[in-house]
Amino acid sequence: MAPTPPPQGPRGGGVGQAGERSSTRSLLLRLASNVILPTIAFGVYVRFQKDGLQPQLQSLSNFLQGVASPSPVTATYCYESIWGTENGADCFTVDEAKGGFIKVFNSGEQQEPVTTENVPLEIKKGQYVVPGLWDGHGHLLLYGEFLHSADLFGSPSKEDLKNRLKGYLNKRKGEEVGTKESWARGVGWDQGFLREGMPVAAWLEEDEELKGKYFMLDRVDVHCTFVSQAILDLIPPENLPDEIPGGEIVRSPGMGVFCDNAMDIVMSLWPKPSRDTKKKFVASAMKELNKVGLVGMHDAGVLPKDIDMFEEMALSERDKWTVRVYAMIECPERNTFCPDIARKVETPNGFLKVKSVKLFADGALGSWGSAMIEPYSDRPDTSGSLLVNASTLTYLAKAWAGAGFQVNIHAIGDLANRFAIDAMEEALKAKGAERFRIEHAQIIHPDDQKRMRELGIIPSIQPTHATSDMAYAEARLGEKRINTEAYRMRSIWDLGPILGSDFPVEPPNPLEGMYAAITRKNPHTGIGPPGHEKGWYVEETLSFEQALRGFTRAPARGAFWHHKAGEIREGGFADWVVFDEDITKVGVEELRSLKVRETWVAGKRVYSRDEEEAKGREDL
Repeated sequence: MAPTPPPQGPRGGGVGQAGERSSTRSLLLRLASNVILPTIAFGVYVRFQKDGLQPQLQSLSNFLQGVASPSPVTATYCYESIWGTENGADCFTVDEAKGGFIKVFNSGEQQEPVTTENVPLEIKKGQYVVPGLWDGHGHLLLYGEFLHSADLFGSPSKEDLKNRLKGYLNKRKGEEVGTKESWARGVGWDQGFLREGMPVAAWLEEDEELKGKYFMLDRVDVHCTFVSQAILDLIPPENLPDEIPGGEIVRSPGMGVFCDNAMDIVMSLWPKPSRDTKKKFVASAMKELNKVGLVGMHDAGVLPKDIDMFEEMALSERDKWTVRVYAMIECPERNTFCPDIARKVETPNGFLKVKSVKLFADGALGSWGSAMIEPYSDRPDTSGSLLVNASTLTYLAKAWAGAGFQVNIHAIGDLANRFAIDAMEEALKAKGAERFRIEHAQIIHPDDQKRMRELGIIPSIQPTHATSDMAYAEARLGEKRINTEAYRMRSIWDLGPILGSDFPVEPPNPLEGMYAAITRKNPHTGIGPPGHEKGWYVEETLSFEQALRGFTRAPARGAFWHHKAGEIREGGFADWVVFDEDITKVGVEELRSLKVRETWVAGKRVYSRDEEEAKGREDL
């Protein structure tokens, strides 16, 4: 593919005055004549995003000294500042053909830059750069599906939920959504917010517009699903046992909700989206992720057949595949060993890597599904449930490690975390086994925190889970467990935690995740829960630097892409994010409203706020 010209700014990249442009070009030509042999053609041109040159004329002279012979270089960019580089670098040169950085330098100190003829130099006044941001735990297809589903997040009542569903159906008129062949999907309800409590199928039958339609609506944590009567009628009575290991059919106050392993009953009946529909989900999801500065994500649970689709898109549909993905395989039958259909993948362009597996130890805290050592404080009759027994989990961890896969185990409750650590301790004995991860690592007994340290197990944490759960977590777990076990961040920082969001469970915006990590306050309201308005257990907050590393270098290391992703360095992926302000210097409260200006992946701009705003004006 021929290199494309670097993108123009919102005003075409000119300085606005022909005289200024002309004098600037003359200055560069004079510099060139002083430092380059007369036989070498001068082909550098300069574009400006704002007004005028940066003052380092000597650095431009040095830059021009390297203009000598053809190379694959496509552009050099200079910004006001670039976070995390050595020697305070403020410029880098990008090879678009390979999608990497080939030179990172300080414009005032650079002596031997690598440049070539016809290399565009873009000086970005008033723009500040951080490395491309990563989400260490998300769900790509599910997020794309959510973008095409009913949004039930924060729904406060039965009537509100029904109105949202009717609004969704009205938007999808003519698409036959809600039929037996095409179920209506939604996500985000939480019985803790619903005034009437746990939803039941009978609610939907009360409304003539919803009655008889096929609805499958996932709880906010995606560990329960709420279905309509039409779907319940598809399930034979013999397939509704009183007890399901690792799952629950909620029967009170009525039928309609299936949790954890019980969800398999419903999922087996669901008419799955087509391959083309899934591709649409992926493209929609990646577009939204780019808007918030995400250049990469760890996809926590992908079926082998979807891995095949991902690989096809990553290699041949690069206009739609604009996020690097580190995928964790999940077998079609959860918590099994499926080496015959699981394969490792690493595309040459660095846009997809598959080297890990996702296993599940327990459910979610919000539905009392997390497996606890002691009973829940607000439901002493239960300690949650394991989705797999300890011996099977150990067998699976050893089998996958022996096959050369990184083992990543979903564990929220302290019992689940203990069994996950037990399993990993055995599996880490396999040759080459390293960087095993506990996904969520939400409630960990102090003894097991020490064991994680000894074994080098990486916690994969979602800071916004803490700020979403803080409204009920203390009542559910009790003060002692909150103080010593739950939602650890600072106290386990030495383990190199990977930070993420678990989107679509939480919004994917990494700035919201950083805010939650730094303040332990809700990123939407800017306050903590009653009694902790200034921050919930602030002794576990992270510094700005730690939070930013958690969304850059830590995910890179967890994906075996250290020194390639998550930082701006020579030989690394040319991924970066541009802001209008230096985010290292803005007040922490400003993180809540800060917007990404541009997102670049593999040396190409995949999101521009200016272009999006201009398009929005055109559409009016």
